[in-house]
Amino acid sequence: MPISLYNSLTRRTEPFAPLDPARVTIYLCGPTVYNYVHIGNARGPVVFDVLVRLLRRHYPQVAYARNITDVDDKINAAAQQQGVPIGTITERFAQAYREDMAGLGVAPPDIEPHATTHIGPIIAMIESLLGSAHAYAAEGHVLFDVGSFPAYGELSGRDTDELIAGSRVDVAPYKRSPGDFVLWKPSTPELPGWDSPWGRGRPGWHIECSAMSAAHLGETIDIHAGGIDLLFPHHENEIAQSTCAHGGKTFARWWMHNGMLTFDGRKMSKSLGNVLLLHELLKQHPPEALRLRLLSGHYRQPLDWSEAAIAQATSTLDGWYRVLRDLATVELPAGELPVPERIEAALCDDLNTPQALAELSVLADAARQSGGAEAKAALLGGGALLGLLQQDPQAWFRRGENTADAARIEDLLQQRQAARAARDFARADAIRDELAAMHVVIEDSAQGTRWSIAKA
Repeated sequence: MPISLYNSLTRRTEPFAPLDPARVTIYLCGPTVYNYVHIGNARGPVVFDVLVRLLRRHYPQVAYARNITDVDDKINAAAQQQGVPIGTITERFAQAYREDMAGLGVAPPDIEPHATTHIGPIIAMIESLLGSAHAYAAEGHVLFDVGSFPAYGELSGRDTDELIAGSRVDVAPYKRSPGDFVLWKPSTPELPGWDSPWGRGRPGWHIECSAMSAAHLGETIDIHAGGIDLLFPHHENEIAQSTCAHGGKTFARWWMHNGMLTFDGRKMSKSLGNVLLLHELLKQHPPEALRLRLLSGHYRQPLDWSEAAIAQATSTLDGWYRVLRDLATVELPAGELPVPERIEAALCDDLNTPQALAELSVLADAARQSGGAEAKAALLGGGALLGLLQQDPQAWFRRGENTADAARIEDLLQQRQAARAARDFARADAIRDELAAMHVVIEDSAQGTRWSIAKA
């Protein structure tokens, strides 16, 4: 079935048709690695992970790039504060980011370019912009001349007059126009820098993504994705510099932006003290429940984050995994898991994950009622496309337990079974009481005895 996606540039939903059906290209703006990311930073990777899974079902090859910004003033400040090279900071938090994304079930990208390994392509792109009079050098800086690109502002809907009116009073004196943005800036001795035709310096943030995208995906890509907070100025500037550097070629054919997270109805911000680090949330809650919550709203809309919402997501997964646990002995049909048509149709409709999750709930009810292999396969297949229900059900219900506790519980259960077989019911009841004191919930059924830890 055809895929339709909302294009932020045209402001409408359009049938998706890649430039080359043999190789779909997608670029997602990745993290600036100077600290752990907050939960809002995880929404894009989770949402677009589902998009990539969907695209891989429809096309033979998907080239998916998600960059690492490893040179930035925030990184420099953190390195100086700790008295270490920037690489010490960036390597630590890039790895932490990868691990946290894996915890959310986000598959690694096909390509993970780092800004510091693309200084050559960045300089070459800047030289191209200078050569075509779309950029100018001034006081060790190189800046993009916004006035040289009449289409500037089309993505964000802003015009040049608005940009000038909204500019700060203390505009750098070397700028021809307040809206002009930095492509290259000088580095003082204590800052990281690279030799360039304009002196030792470092790239601006916007040019990094343009150069990395072109180096790995080509001058025109199918989809560029990121948070709505990046639409201006980052994505607007990417369009301007990439289009001008490549002789007027379209930079990205589709622009996709995910909405922001709020916390109990308020914007997440450091000033409000309500920024939640993903690294910590992964320790406090089942990671799959975090993923489910991030997919529970339509990606283009804001999504509110709360403890109650996570508890609800956990409860929903409890119900779905309970169905799978009850069907543990039901063997799946041979071959790949099927993807139910209604789930795929929902995702093909501009990645409508709320509808897809509603369909998954219907499948869980059907599997609970029928107890059949096909219903189980449909539930698992639909879950797989969303990156859900991929754990062993018993492992889900025993989350948070350590190995020693699990071994002790299994030993007590075996003793209880032996006592019951010997009709020593007093001993069996005593063991049950001991397990209850350990907050272990026992379920005896025709399929055997199952246990789980009672959640507070």
